[in-house]
Amino acid sequence: RAVGIHLIVATQRPSVDILTGLIKANFPTRIAYQVATRPDSKTILDMYGAEKLIGNGDMLFLPPGTGKPVRLQNPYISTEEVEHIIQHVRKQPKFPPYELKLLRDVREPSSEAVKKFNQDDLFDKAKEIVIRHQSGSTSLLQRKLQIGYARAGRLMDALEQAGIVGPSQGSKARDVLISSMDS
Repeated sequence: RAVGIHLIVATQRPSVDILTGLIKANFPTRIAYQVATRPDSKTILDMYGAEKLIGNGDMLFLPPGTGKPVRLQNPYISTEEVEHIIQHVRKQPKFPPYELKLLRDVREPSSEAVKKFNQDDLFDKAKEIVIRHQSGSTSLLQRKLQIGYARAGRLMDALEQAGIVGPSQGSKARDVLISSMDS
Protein backbone atom coordinates (compact mmCIF):
# COMPACT_ATOMS: atom_id res chain seq x y z
CA ARG A 1 0.00 0.00 0.00
CA ALA A 2 2.74 2.47 0.84
CA VAL A 3 4.96 2.09 -2.22
CA GLY A 4 3.07 4.41 -4.55
CA ILE A 5 1.92 1.75 -6.99
CA HIS A 6 -1.60 2.13 -8.34
CA LEU A 7 -3.29 -1.16 -9.15
CA ILE A 8 -6.71 -1.70 -10.67
CA VAL A 9 -8.38 -5.08 -10.27
CA ALA A 10 -11.44 -5.82 -12.39
CA THR A 11 -13.70 -8.84 -12.59
CA GLN A 12 -16.88 -9.69 -14.49
CA ARG A 13 -18.04 -12.08 -11.79
CA PRO A 14 -17.89 -10.53 -8.32
CA SER A 15 -18.07 -13.49 -5.99
CA VAL A 16 -16.64 -14.06 -2.53
CA ASP A 17 -14.38 -16.74 -4.05
CA ILE A 18 -12.66 -14.08 -6.17
CA LEU A 19 -12.95 -10.95 -4.01
CA THR A 20 -11.81 -12.41 -0.71
CA GLY A 21 -11.65 -10.43 2.51
CA LEU A 22 -7.85 -10.20 2.20
CA ILE A 23 -8.07 -8.70 -1.28
CA LYS A 24 -10.77 -6.22 -0.24
CA ALA A 25 -8.76 -5.18 2.83
CA ASN A 26 -5.83 -4.23 0.59
CA PHE A 27 -8.00 -2.25 -1.85
CA PRO A 28 -9.58 0.51 0.20
CA THR A 29 -10.98 2.35 -2.84
CA ARG A 30 -13.72 0.59 -4.76
CA ILE A 31 -15.77 1.25 -7.88
CA ALA A 32 -18.89 -0.67 -8.86
CA TYR A 33 -20.78 -0.46 -12.13
CA GLN A 34 -24.26 -1.91 -12.62
CA VAL A 35 -24.45 -5.47 -11.26
CA ALA A 36 -27.18 -8.08 -11.68
CA THR A 37 -27.92 -8.86 -8.04
CA ARG A 38 -27.83 -7.33 -4.57
CA PRO A 39 -25.28 -9.91 -3.31
CA ASP A 40 -22.91 -8.86 -6.14
CA SER A 41 -23.13 -5.25 -4.92
CA LYS A 42 -22.55 -6.40 -1.32
CA THR A 43 -19.45 -8.36 -2.45
CA ILE A 44 -17.89 -5.31 -4.14
CA LEU A 45 -18.92 -2.42 -1.89
CA ASP A 46 -19.90 -4.21 1.34
CA MET A 47 -23.34 -2.62 0.84
CA TYR A 48 -26.25 -2.70 -1.57
CA GLY A 49 -26.87 -0.14 -4.30
CA ALA A 50 -24.92 -1.12 -7.43
CA GLU A 51 -27.83 -3.29 -8.59
CA LYS A 52 -29.93 -0.09 -8.98
CA LEU A 53 -27.52 1.65 -11.36
CA ILE A 54 -28.72 2.30 -14.92
CA GLY A 55 -25.59 1.22 -16.84
CA ASN A 56 -23.67 3.10 -19.55
CA GLY A 57 -21.05 4.46 -17.15
CA ASP A 58 -23.28 4.97 -14.10
CA MET A 59 -21.11 3.97 -11.13
CA LEU A 60 -20.65 4.05 -7.38
CA PHE A 61 -17.28 5.20 -6.05
CA LEU A 62 -16.36 4.29 -2.48
CA PRO A 63 -13.40 6.42 -1.33
CA PRO A 64 -11.15 5.08 1.43
CA GLY A 65 -12.20 5.85 4.98
CA THR A 66 -15.80 6.69 4.09
CA GLY A 67 -18.81 4.51 4.58
CA LYS A 68 -20.95 6.09 1.90
CA PRO A 69 -20.40 5.68 -1.86
CA VAL A 70 -20.58 8.60 -4.29
CA ARG A 71 -22.61 8.18 -7.47
CA LEU A 72 -20.69 9.29 -10.55
CA GLN A 73 -21.07 9.17 -14.31
CA ASN A 74 -18.08 7.62 -16.03
CA PRO A 75 -17.75 8.40 -19.77
CA TYR A 76 -19.18 5.49 -21.72
CA ILE A 77 -17.63 4.58 -25.06
CA SER A 78 -19.34 1.87 -27.07
CA THR A 79 -17.44 -0.79 -28.99
CA GLU A 80 -18.55 0.83 -32.25
CA GLU A 81 -17.11 4.19 -31.17
CA VAL A 82 -13.79 2.56 -30.25
CA GLU A 83 -13.65 0.84 -33.65
CA HIS A 84 -14.45 4.16 -35.40
CA ILE A 85 -11.58 5.89 -33.55
CA ILE A 86 -9.17 3.05 -34.42
CA GLN A 87 -10.11 3.31 -38.12
CA HIS A 88 -9.55 7.09 -38.01
CA VAL A 89 -6.10 6.66 -36.44
CA ARG A 90 -5.15 4.01 -39.01
CA LYS A 91 -5.96 6.44 -41.85
CA GLN A 92 -3.54 9.06 -40.50
CA PRO A 93 -0.21 9.48 -42.32
CA LYS A 94 2.63 7.49 -40.88
CA PHE A 95 5.81 9.21 -39.79
CA PRO A 96 9.17 7.86 -40.93
CA PRO A 97 11.08 6.04 -38.19
CA TYR A 98 13.54 8.16 -36.27
CA GLU A 99 17.09 7.49 -37.42
CA LEU A 100 19.99 7.82 -35.04
CA LYS A 101 23.22 9.27 -36.31
CA LEU A 102 25.97 6.79 -35.64
CA LEU A 103 29.48 7.97 -34.95
CA ARG A 104 30.86 5.50 -37.49
CA ASP A 105 28.89 7.37 -40.19
CA VAL A 106 30.70 10.60 -39.34
CA ARG A 107 33.70 11.09 -41.55
CA GLU A 108 37.10 11.32 -39.93
CA PRO A 109 38.61 14.79 -40.05
CA SER A 110 41.11 15.01 -42.87
CA SER A 111 44.49 16.55 -42.17
CA GLU A 112 43.90 18.88 -45.14
CA ALA A 113 40.68 20.21 -43.58
CA VAL A 114 42.42 20.70 -40.24
CA LYS A 115 45.30 22.56 -41.93
CA LYS A 116 42.92 24.65 -44.06
CA PHE A 117 40.81 25.79 -41.12
CA ASN A 118 43.67 25.93 -38.67
CA GLN A 119 44.63 29.28 -40.21
CA ASP A 120 42.77 31.15 -37.46
CA ASP A 121 45.11 31.43 -34.50
CA LEU A 122 42.18 30.71 -32.15
CA PHE A 123 41.25 27.42 -33.87
CA ASP A 124 43.11 25.22 -31.36
CA LYS A 125 41.66 27.12 -28.39
CA ALA A 126 38.16 26.89 -29.89
CA LYS A 127 38.65 23.15 -30.44
CA GLU A 128 39.77 22.70 -26.83
CA ILE A 129 36.81 24.69 -25.45
CA VAL A 130 34.23 22.82 -27.51
CA ILE A 131 35.63 19.41 -26.57
CA ARG A 132 36.06 20.27 -22.88
CA HIS A 133 32.49 21.61 -22.57
CA GLN A 134 31.02 19.04 -25.03
CA SER A 135 28.97 21.86 -26.51
CA GLY A 136 29.27 23.18 -30.05
CA SER A 137 27.88 26.60 -29.26
CA THR A 138 28.88 29.78 -31.09
CA SER A 139 27.92 31.88 -28.08
CA LEU A 140 30.17 29.71 -25.87
CA LEU A 141 33.11 30.54 -28.14
CA GLN A 142 32.17 34.24 -28.05
CA ARG A 143 32.20 34.28 -24.25
CA LYS A 144 35.28 32.14 -23.67
CA LEU A 145 37.42 33.66 -26.42
CA GLN A 146 36.01 37.19 -26.09
CA ILE A 147 35.38 37.50 -29.83
CA GLY A 148 32.50 38.68 -32.00
CA TYR A 149 29.73 36.60 -33.50
CA ALA A 150 31.14 36.54 -37.05
CA ARG A 151 34.54 35.19 -35.98
CA ALA A 152 32.95 32.66 -33.60
CA GLY A 153 30.68 31.53 -36.45
CA ARG A 154 33.66 31.08 -38.80
CA LEU A 155 35.49 29.09 -36.10
CA MET A 156 32.41 26.89 -35.63
CA ASP A 157 32.24 26.29 -39.41
CA ALA A 158 35.94 25.38 -39.36
CA LEU A 159 35.34 22.95 -36.49
CA GLU A 160 32.54 21.36 -38.51
CA GLN A 161 34.75 21.04 -41.61
CA ALA A 162 37.44 19.46 -39.44
CA GLY A 163 34.94 16.88 -38.17
CA ILE A 164 35.00 18.08 -34.56
CA VAL A 165 31.37 19.25 -34.39
CA GLY A 166 28.28 18.17 -36.30
CA PRO A 167 26.17 20.32 -38.61
CA SER A 168 24.13 23.27 -37.42
CA GLN A 169 20.83 22.46 -35.70
CA GLY A 170 19.24 25.89 -35.83
CA SER A 171 19.49 27.69 -32.50
CA LYS A 172 20.62 24.57 -30.62
CA ALA A 173 24.26 23.80 -29.86
CA ARG A 174 25.97 21.49 -32.34
CA ASP A 175 26.82 17.91 -31.39
CA VAL A 176 30.47 17.44 -30.46
CA LEU A 177 31.82 14.40 -32.30
CA ILE A 178 35.04 14.02 -30.32
CA SER A 179 35.00 13.06 -26.64
CA SER A 180 38.51 14.12 -25.63
CA MET A 181 41.53 16.03 -26.92
CA ASP A 182 43.31 12.69 -27.44
CA SER A 183 40.80 11.64 -30.10
